[in-house]
Amino acid sequence: MTGPTIGVFALQGDVREHLRMLGELGVEPLAVRRPTELEACDGLVIPGGESTTMAKLARTFELFEALRDRIKQGMPTFGTCAGMIMLADRIEDGAAGQETLGGLDITVRRNAFGRQVDSFEGDLDFAGLDGPVHAIFIRAPWVESVGDDVEPLARVDHGPAAGRIVAVRQGPLMATSFHPEVGGDNRIHRLFVDLVTES
Repeated sequence: MTGPTIGVFALQGDVREHLRMLGELGVEPLAVRRPTELEACDGLVIPGGESTTMAKLARTFELFEALRDRIKQGMPTFGTCAGMIMLADRIEDGAAGQETLGGLDITVRRNAFGRQVDSFEGDLDFAGLDGPVHAIFIRAPWVESVGDDVEPLARVDHGPAAGRIVAVRQGPLMATSFHPEVGGDNRIHRLFVDLVTES
């Protein structure tokens, strides 16, 4: 039996790193740029990048509604950084008219930690994992508020952002405001692969 096919939204963002990490975990990774490729996927990763550009390109390539429909139908989806914004139902400090795919009952604040120069990294406790995760934040959002069905998975535990939620799960949807594809720790991706396999 082969593993599931997990796509990576490939119109914009750090696609290669996610494809590599998924491949290392024994699943069939697939770069997704059009609806026919999405149809072949059992799950999907929406990478970091620029959330407004992602939404516009998804519209241009006629992928936006297909993505939204698959998420509504329960396709497991994992968003990182900009991908978290794409999955959020509500945005603070979004661009004028900014669209999201939705699905996660959260409010995110775009660029919450500041500009590129304010990027940072640190260790986080992550629900379901033994030992801390080394998290890299690059122009990252944070979660302002969550709905009743959303489980916070990680919070920043120091500095001015202490207590802010930076990872969540709601049913088949997961999101982190940091970049777990950077570096060699594949445990968060493994959690997502397990989620896809169980669905």
